[in-house]
Amino acid sequence: MSEPNLDEYDDEKPLAEQAADFDAFFGEEVNRRERPTLTVCGKTYTLPDSLPLMFTLQAERVQESSSVDDVRKMLAPLFGADALDHWADNGMTDRQFRIVLVYATANVRTPGSLTMQAAAELHDRQEAEKAAGKAPSPNRAARRSKTKKRGSSGKQ
Repeated sequence: MSEPNLDEYDDEKPLAEQAADFDAFFGEEVNRRERPTLTVCGKTYTLPDSLPLMFTLQAERVQESSSVDDVRKMLAPLFGADALDHWADNGMTDRQFRIVLVYATANVRTPGSLTMQAAAELHDRQEAEKAAGKAPSPNRAARRSKTKKRGSSGKQ
């Protein structure tokens, strides 16, 4: 990555003229990214170009909650507010639900990176590891809360 040309910035301009316009930048950037689609229970969804922050925050909250309303809030940024009820009304199973989430989150991050079959295999492998008693990998919040060991590197 090349260094920014600092000569292009003018220290003489008023601060308001130097302000970054992230809205304009992100608006232009959004139109350049591929937006994958998928059909679930007869309804086609166009996924966002990146994972919405609200989805990420709600996904963390849902891990600690048993509220169906929390699940609805988590799904809304990706699939709309009525997705969970639509899927449940159409007979979606818990396994199917989890596979859709695996598929959608992977393909929002990197479109075309994971097939539905691969998402199902990944889900089933993770479930088998849980059933075998292997400890699941810690979630992001747990990883953040762990303190790093400080001190000797072992060298004398």
